[in-house]
Amino acid sequence: MPWLQLKFQVPQSEAEVTESALEAAGALSVTLGDAGDEPQLEPGPGETPLWSEVVVSALFEADAASQALVDRLAAGIAARTGTAPTVERIEDQVWERVWLDDFKPTRFGTRLWVCPHGQPTDAKDAVVVWLDPGLAFGTGHHATTAMCLEWLDGADVAGKTVLDFGCGSGILAIAALKLGAARAVAVDHDPQAIDATRDNAAANGVAEHLDVYLPDEAPDMTYDVVLANILAGPLVALAPRLIERMRPGAALVLSGVLADQADAVCAAYTEVVDLDPPRIREDWVSIAGSRKTKQSP
Repeated sequence: MPWLQLKFQVPQSEAEVTESALEAAGALSVTLGDAGDEPQLEPGPGETPLWSEVVVSALFEADAASQALVDRLAAGIAARTGTAPTVERIEDQVWERVWLDDFKPTRFGTRLWVCPHGQPTDAKDAVVVWLDPGLAFGTGHHATTAMCLEWLDGADVAGKTVLDFGCGSGILAIAALKLGAARAVAVDHDPQAIDATRDNAAANGVAEHLDVYLPDEAPDMTYDVVLANILAGPLVALAPRLIERMRPGAALVLSGVLADQADAVCAAYTEVVDLDPPRIREDWVSIAGSRKTKQSP
C-alpha cells in the first residue's frame, strides 16, 4: 500500500517530543535521521545519541482522512518554524528487494567472496560467504569490514580458532570458517547481532563450528586469531580483555578506527603485540599484528 510521508527538520532538543507528538497524532512510524553530516561514531551499548539537527520523517496511511491530518500538521509546523515541511506520496515497495538490487557479489582479496543468496559468483575456486542485508551491521561493503575480510583472505587460518569480538552479522567469523578455521566464537552486546550471526552461520553451513555469546557469557579461553571490528574507544578500553584472549603468537586484527585515532589504539596494544603498519582506506584504519612470544624486560 502507498504512504504519505511528512518530513521536516528540528533541533536535537525537540526531536524526542516531536516523535512522541507525531505518534500520538496517528503516525504509523517516525524515523529520526542526520540533517547534516554529523556521524555518531562511538555510542555505548544501549545508547541512542542524536545529531544536533535532526530530520524527522513520519509515515501515514494514504487515505483522505490521513491527507487532511497531514495537511493540518504541515500547516502547523510551517507556522511554528517558518519552513514548510515536505509532504509526498511514497509508493509501496519490497524494501529488502530494493536493498538487494544494489548489493552484488563482491570479492575481498583473491578468493573470498560475499554474495547475496541467489547471486552466485562465476569465479573459479571462490570461497563464498552467503549474506543478505539485515538488521545487524556487516555486509563487507564498509571499509572497516572490507579490510578485515581482505586480511582473512590472505591469512592462513586453516585449523585455527578464531574470536570475532563485536560480530554484527557474523561475517568475519563465518568467513574464517569458510576459509578453513576449525572453530570460531562470535561475541556481541546486541541481541539482534546474536540472532543474525546464528541465522547467517546456519545459512552458510557452519553453525556446528560457531558459538555465539553476549560479552558476559563468552568462555574464558584463548585463540589463534582475534578479530575486533568495532570502534576506537572500545578497542582501547577492551585492550586488556582482548590481549588475554590471544595465545602467544596469535594474530590480532583491529578495525573501526579513524586515521586520527590510530596512534591511541596502537598504544593500547604495542607493549604486548608486534603491530604491522596500519592500513588506511577512506580515512578508516585497520591494524594487524601478532602477540609477542616473549615480553620485553
